[in-house]
Amino acid sequence: MIYDCVIIGGGPAGLNAALVLGRARRSIVLFDHNRPRNAVTHASHGFITRDGVTIPEFRRIAHEELGRYPSIRLMHVEVTTVAKVDGVFNVHDTMGRCIHAKKLILATGVKEIFPQIEGFTPLYGKSLFNCVYCDGWELRDQPLVVVSEHAAGFHTAKLLFQWSNDLAVCTNGHSTLTHEQKMQLQSKGVKVIEQPIAAFIGHHGNLQQVRFADGTELARSGGFVTPKFEQSAPFAEQLGCELTAAGGIKTEESGRTTIAGVYAAGDASSFSPSQVVFAAADGSRIAMHINRELTEEEFEQGEH
Repeated sequence: MIYDCVIIGGGPAGLNAALVLGRARRSIVLFDHNRPRNAVTHASHGFITRDGVTIPEFRRIAHEELGRYPSIRLMHVEVTTVAKVDGVFNVHDTMGRCIHAKKLILATGVKEIFPQIEGFTPLYGKSLFNCVYCDGWELRDQPLVVVSEHAAGFHTAKLLFQWSNDLAVCTNGHSTLTHEQKMQLQSKGVKVIEQPIAAFIGHHGNLQQVRFADGTELARSGGFVTPKFEQSAPFAEQLGCELTAAGGIKTEESGRTTIAGVYAAGDASSFSPSQVVFAAADGSRIAMHINRELTEEEFEQGEH
């Protein structure tokens, strides 16, 4: 059997793409390996009707909704390789199966690469985060820290000032801020600290102190650490898809990649902002483009 579309990735983009295509009566296989990037997040925010929903609950509802459509097949296994042979995509999984499809959506997301700072992992998703729109409200009016080894830290700090004006920007020993940027932050009372961070000190997921290499400490109760991103799966590379300078999968407005029949949705192409509502909308939009493309091909070929 050749399916209309295989979707790799069971995050919001992949789930919403499957929903739209399933409702269009397209035969779909959705691969979801059950390791969502946002699993450490206590809840998702900023998505109307789903504000504050936990990640397990979001996924439970999504899978329940997809289960209403008989043309959607959900597979909780990992994809190993993908190849395009004679215009058909062959998707191999860890169970040794090969699924064939006319179209392919890469909704595999990205991996976050955070600075290697002692004590970060137990605090991440509890008092340290990476998206001010996702978690700024919960940390409002608290003494916060922004840690960034690249230029994004300046913009994150300016945005975060809307939620708290007790801020410190730490570059972890990197010279990422211009003199003008430092002056602008300091004019708002934002502390700028450029020496290396030795550790985050906290208890039960709650940040208490930022300890620097010289032994000094700064009391903080939460904050944001800006990561770098890279592709979480090798399938774009396997297929020969072109990447952007930032490392995202290069796409047209429709979501088409540089390889015919391959689409990229969600964080895998755009990298940011990493919000559920953006990824879900991207999956919906791309699914509509794919359905339209399949329809045009079927009419041209005289298929019924």
